[in-house]
Amino acid sequence: MSSSHSIQKTPMQWALSPDRFFAPEPTQRGLARQLYQRVADAPIISPHGHVDPRLFADENASFGTPADLLIIPDHYVYRMLYSQGIPLEALGVPFLENKPGGGKAEQFAPTTEHFAPTIDCEPASQQSEANHRKIWQIFAENFYLFRGTPTGIWMAQELIEVFGIRVRLNGETAQQIYDQITEKLEDPAFRPRALFERFNISCLCTTDPAWDRLEYHQAIRASGWRGDIRPTFRPDAVINLDTPGWVNNIFKLSQASGVQIHSYATYIQALEVQRAHFKSLGAAATDHAALMPYTAEISEYEAEAIFQRGLRSALQPGDAERFSSHMLMEMARMSIEDGLVMQLHPGALRDHNNRIFECFGPDKGADIPIPVEYTRPLRLLLQKYGSDTRLHLILFTLDETTYSRELAPLAGHYPAVLLGPPWWFHDSLNGMRRYFEQVIETAGLYNTAGFNDDTRAFASIPARHDVWRRASANWLAGQVVRGVIPEEDAAEMIFDLAVGLAKKAYRLAEESTPL
Repeated sequence: MSSSHSIQKTPMQWALSPDRFFAPEPTQRGLARQLYQRVADAPIISPHGHVDPRLFADENASFGTPADLLIIPDHYVYRMLYSQGIPLEALGVPFLENKPGGGKAEQFAPTTEHFAPTIDCEPASQQSEANHRKIWQIFAENFYLFRGTPTGIWMAQELIEVFGIRVRLNGETAQQIYDQITEKLEDPAFRPRALFERFNISCLCTTDPAWDRLEYHQAIRASGWRGDIRPTFRPDAVINLDTPGWVNNIFKLSQASGVQIHSYATYIQALEVQRAHFKSLGAAATDHAALMPYTAEISEYEAEAIFQRGLRSALQPGDAERFSSHMLMEMARMSIEDGLVMQLHPGALRDHNNRIFECFGPDKGADIPIPVEYTRPLRLLLQKYGSDTRLHLILFTLDETTYSRELAPLAGHYPAVLLGPPWWFHDSLNGMRRYFEQVIETAGLYNTAGFNDDTRAFASIPARHDVWRRASANWLAGQVVRGVIPEEDAAEMIFDLAVGLAKKAYRLAEESTPL
């Protein structure tokens, strides 16, 4: 590490500005502060995310070590470290037992002596305490990399407000802070259920594959604990025929649904059975990823032919795209029938780094955005279902150029369409500012879906929502001082941005009323 990043012998104190993210102009800043205070302690609605439901199935469940909680599951953290040449295995990210295409995953050769792997390539849960301390040390020594990033903002707030850390994280304070967090995590007040209640989370939705039997969600309900944890139906791995292991996924769908899948018709039946199962355990939504949001209708005869070719691993060129485009139409039809909100987020070229995918599997920080068009690809679906108020279709984007050109006009016209919040790479202070500036004038606030945190990092949820609430308050204050909206409207709008819009978009039970 260069000397420019070395830390003084006396640890620097750590505190958060109460007016962080607000405009420097005094009138706007004062009004933003007032608006924020109206929702600072409002319940958190987390309608889309990837927290593991196992954390809540057992009242005595633990987060494990600080590395287990804050580093190993969070691709926002380790993708930045990887970009600086730090191997994922040095951060506790577990190797696959076998490559997706078969065969043992090979260990990476270290790029430098300094960042040579110091831990065994075994599942993170089996790594020793000493190894987790090494992981934490690497993270702390490189925490400066996160300056000015959303991850840096979230992590600082987590450490200060959740764990009471009062000195800055760096290489010299790493082990002291590790010990402080470890002590907290051993306290029953820092068990997952306890923090869920402390964070004032009203509802948290997980994301679960279509074949999931939802045993952990069932255990949560059976336990009598009143935390509202809901599954979300994610069918990508059984809809996209070019998914590695698709045939095996169909077998798992068949096993979970109890439907013997041998045809397109029985496949549709199994999907409907599983959707009903998810809904019986409180599911509010489905979640769909696509490289491009193409929609098409094909005959049942063609669907059957493609499906059978898929089962034989004999797909022809264009089969996978036509089938997934057709299945988006089918998912919209099913959502109209069963009431599950349909989320669609295209535009991520998954697993761009094939070496990472082969050795560590998917979702390891190597998904990269591409340009996306919505207007023409979605036209068939919207022509058929876009005016049906029974459908809530929430559209997300990684391509900000589509905000004002396509998404805001679509949401501002079709009753079924809502625009999701700034997401993934744009879930940031400036991303939120750009969203408000490009979307609201055309779509209107009430054709948007509020905020979701989209996180695997449970402890970051309050910080992520706090950034959104502060950004919302600052934007509204700017609208007031410019004379665009009156102050009394802003007082209602801040509640809707923090809580009300998400409740309405995801059809969650409790009616939203101003605080």
